[in-house]
Amino acid sequence: MEKSILIGPFAQLLPMSNLPLKGSLKDSELPIIENGGLLISEGKIEKIGVFEDLISSEVEVHHIEGQHVCLPGFVDAHTHICFGGSRARDYALRNAGVSYLEIAKAGGGIWDTVTQTRKASQSELEAGIITRSETHLKNGITTIEVKSGYGLSVDEELKMLRAIKSANDKTSVDLVTTCLAAHIKPKDWQGEGSYLDEIITKLFPVLKSEGLTNRVDAFIEDSAFSATEIEPYFAKAKEMGFDITVHADQFTTSGSEVAVKFGAISADHLEASTEKEIQLLANSKVIATALPGASLGLGCDFTPARKLLDAGGALAIASDHNPGSAPMGDLLTQASILGTFEKLSNTEILAGITFRAAAALNLSDRGSLYPGMQADFVLFPTNNYQEITYHQGQLKPSSVWKAGKNVFESN
Repeated sequence: MEKSILIGPFAQLLPMSNLPLKGSLKDSELPIIENGGLLISEGKIEKIGVFEDLISSEVEVHHIEGQHVCLPGFVDAHTHICFGGSRARDYALRNAGVSYLEIAKAGGGIWDTVTQTRKASQSELEAGIITRSETHLKNGITTIEVKSGYGLSVDEELKMLRAIKSANDKTSVDLVTTCLAAHIKPKDWQGEGSYLDEIITKLFPVLKSEGLTNRVDAFIEDSAFSATEIEPYFAKAKEMGFDITVHADQFTTSGSEVAVKFGAISADHLEASTEKEIQLLANSKVIATALPGASLGLGCDFTPARKLLDAGGALAIASDHNPGSAPMGDLLTQASILGTFEKLSNTEILAGITFRAAAALNLSDRGSLYPGMQADFVLFPTNNYQEITYHQGQLKPSSVWKAGKNVFESN
């Protein structure tokens, strides 16, 4: 049996443990271990504590030179990094005053990406996912949710989902796949019955038989699907054992109500949420996921993160990395900016991209560093964790570790 490995010392070790899933968090509540160390065995955390106290003849010591802050690997709980093409034209039009919905009606928007994604081969999509995943990894993200939704037909959605599954085997990051076949209504739909019925009958069974995903998402919005249209779809998904997540309240409300009704794991976006939706989410088990990248890309309001937390809600923060509304894809930068505008504590920001983000993916084995958890962690070259959000994503990781192995080292 191999020896356990002791990694450290770290100027500060932030295990993000013993913090509540819901509600506001003060920085005074943040556990910090000075001169900390991680004892790792078979890719999992065996013990945490002061580095010197963990040294023994039974462990192999891996010394970290210099001053570093150690955090759990970040979790990006909402992305669309499987796509073809670019939407730079859309971005320019929005900045020139054309609305998101006007661009969509004129042939831009999501349908533009659908067209370009359909033209791409599965191997081309896979290569794009791997490239983007590796960029995220260098920014400290060790788990990424990836949605389909730019195929909008059974065959094209399967192409995307298979590309994501294949990419997961070729990158150090863990990719969590979500089926977003109910992204918008396909303009070229000509089948019998409804598009959603075809997805239920022809796509859902293949998701199960090929093990492509256990998560189903839908965009509830005027430009996509109404709450009334989506409820039977989610009912069938739940019946078949899928976890539910919802694109909710981005421009208009009703999505968060559906999320609560169907016991969704998360409701994402929420920029249009009012006091009614805030209270509804706060009094439920649904994780509210803020997507500041979409707010920055579209020039619209941020998710009411402060109000959600103060009402007792669970807040995750994700990048929404996509070619249209959120092309930046830099989670830490976006989370730091959200914190500035919504007056979030450092603890709330870091919780939103670690253990609370893991909960938004229904993952209980990561997002914190304590015995039994996956040894995913990131090191920043500083002796003060406050520097990380202070530099708004410009202080980059010095190294990233996945399941106890160093998978990225900066030059």
